[in-house]
Amino acid sequence: MSTTTTQMNCDVKNLDLADQGKKRIDWANQSMKVLQIIRKEFIKNHPLRGIRVSACLHVTAETANLAVCLRDGGADVVLCASNPLSTQDDVAASLVRDQGIPVFAIKGEDNDTYYNHIIAATEHRPHITMDDGADLVTVLHTKRQDLLDGVIGGTEETTTGVIRLRAMAKEGVLRYPIVAVNDADTKHFFDNRYGTGQSTIDGIIRATNFLLAGSKFVIAGYGWCGRGLASRGRGAGAEVIVTEIDPTKALEAVMDGFRVMSMTEAAKIGDVFCTVTGNKNVLAREHFEVLKDGAIISNSGHFNVEIDIPALEKMSSSKRTTRNFVEEYVMRDGRKINLLGEGRLINLASAEGHPASVMDMSFADQALSVEYMVKNYKTLEKKVYKVPEDLDKRVARLKLESMGIKIDRLTPEQEEYLAGWSEGT
Repeated sequence: MSTTTTQMNCDVKNLDLADQGKKRIDWANQSMKVLQIIRKEFIKNHPLRGIRVSACLHVTAETANLAVCLRDGGADVVLCASNPLSTQDDVAASLVRDQGIPVFAIKGEDNDTYYNHIIAATEHRPHITMDDGADLVTVLHTKRQDLLDGVIGGTEETTTGVIRLRAMAKEGVLRYPIVAVNDADTKHFFDNRYGTGQSTIDGIIRATNFLLAGSKFVIAGYGWCGRGLASRGRGAGAEVIVTEIDPTKALEAVMDGFRVMSMTEAAKIGDVFCTVTGNKNVLAREHFEVLKDGAIISNSGHFNVEIDIPALEKMSSSKRTTRNFVEEYVMRDGRKINLLGEGRLINLASAEGHPASVMDMSFADQALSVEYMVKNYKTLEKKVYKVPEDLDKRVARLKLESMGIKIDRLTPEQEEYLAGWSEGT
């Protein structure tokens, strides 16, 4: 693995890729109108002046625009990857060369390098952490506790990270307040549903060139990511099958027109599988034993634990790479099972992640949440907070305005009616 290190403390694949990365960042920026508005405000007011930010996020063109926005708001920003396969090496190079933002990320880095890069981001001695999966927070709380006193707050981007952080807060071990950006309406209703739905299909098709039309597409989990993926799978002509453990979500999937069954049943008939649950071993030994020859299995949840890869390794007689991001496992009975992207986020492993226009809202939430934390950390407890509703609504309004869409407002009479109780039929 070749790396290039300049006088700036960083670790990226090759700075010669920066020209292409700059084009990619500029292209994404055109679709990030809300973040552009916030960046202009940040340039004018510098609300993050003197604040050191360590960000552990997917190093993509969209993330690059967020990093520049924070930097222009006065922050001293360092960026590392939140997943070994999600880095866009050309973007990382451009951030270092063109923006002077230190980056520690290389696509395909091994596990040791991944955590070394997170450690490098902690060396920045952050006041604010930005996480996508809570790995940076976890490292600070386990290996770099000496730095915790300097941290005033943080933000978390994804469902899996929020679950981990709420568990830490419940146990009383979380040492600083964190805003759950994932819980903002302008994040999970759009990023998780439309972003994950489209980009996951994109990743599966880029990796396999498989025709979804006419296939049985099994989706594990019917949260916002699963809802979006099921919708897009149906749009591609697949027969979508949903597996769930929550009876309400399972019932919703039925009412939305999808087949619902247990994974044990689905494993026998599915052609393509994708897990989006945030839990471990959703596809496990008992399922591998009955999968059809040629079955394709993938994951679009944050960590690569949703598919029991160690069990798959033990059950197979051989393994080979047949295409980029496709590993073919041959079972002892001759069946072949195709694992995509090492079981990691397939929408970022083999594709480019969410479209910029949807990440525009998520990263607007991120930027405004950092500003909120800087202003309010002294009054916050060491727990996980939702994005303030006024910030969430502001992002929605700005997005609508950027799309040229106007909506109605309540009249004084209507406001009075909604606030009262005496007026009946």
